[in-house]
Amino acid sequence: MKGNKQTVILFLWLLLFLPVLLTGCESEKVGDSKLPSVVQLDKLDPLPPRKVVSHDDVVRVAVAAILSPAGTIDSYTPLMRYIEKVVGKPVKLVQRKTYQEINELLSRGSVDVAFVCTGAYIEGIKKDIMSILVVPEINGRLTYQSFIIVKADSPYQSFEDLRGEIFAFTDPMSNTGYFYPLSLLKRKGETPESYFKRTIFTYSHDHSINAVADGVTDGASVDNLILAHARQRDTGLSERIRVIWESEEFGIPPVVVPKQLGEEKRRMFETLFLDIHNHEEGRWALESLGIEKFVKPDLALYNF
Repeated sequence: MKGNKQTVILFLWLLLFLPVLLTGCESEKVGDSKLPSVVQLDKLDPLPPRKVVSHDDVVRVAVAAILSPAGTIDSYTPLMRYIEKVVGKPVKLVQRKTYQEINELLSRGSVDVAFVCTGAYIEGIKKDIMSILVVPEINGRLTYQSFIIVKADSPYQSFEDLRGEIFAFTDPMSNTGYFYPLSLLKRKGETPESYFKRTIFTYSHDHSINAVADGVTDGASVDNLILAHARQRDTGLSERIRVIWESEEFGIPPVVVPKQLGEEKRRMFETLFLDIHNHEEGRWALESLGIEKFVKPDLALYNF
């Protein structure tokens, strides 16, 4: 009886599931052409090439850290937009902490044009890694100075008074922020270590200005043009700092290009900068930098 029962169950199971099994087999047979084909590793199609943005598709403009990064972006953004409009390509603003790093970018041709410090330019032409393109004209002049500044309420009246105090340099390659005060020390037969209690590098002129204004350092050597621009932005700054020493005139920080830049590109950038003041949008960009216009350089100003 038990065996008959098992036989009946097996029979019923076959009746229920046999059509499904047959349908599945039939579907596989009919749909063979739709099944995935076998992957043959020796016959793989190559992947589509990855899209790489060419260096020629972007204009790279380097700006030395004369200002802090935030100050650089605020001041130079209108100019970057103007260049982008004229050239018809995206413009990338390239910043680095030190002047030396910008010089290295120029030596490798990693940027198309750069705004550099005069000291960095002098070092760059010695190594034949860059050439001067144009220079900014500010207040009708193509020169600038190094100013030694102190806090307004301090007792210091001359550079000699800063002996034994804390002093801020800008960058090891800065003309007004390092080379000039170093020359003052050399005339005295001194070094920063022998003359000052302690020295620091701030890596931007506005940082040096703030270091003195906030009492972090007793004195600093800064670019007079940056100081004037800072005073325009912050009218209260003149009440917090004062100038105790002024240098002779130096050639103003120039705009340069890599030595290996093609002549066609060089002419394009030269025309762009020399013509910028003739356009309303260009004048606005210049105004944000405190520049009247760009002119061809007087190379004699850089023979020092």
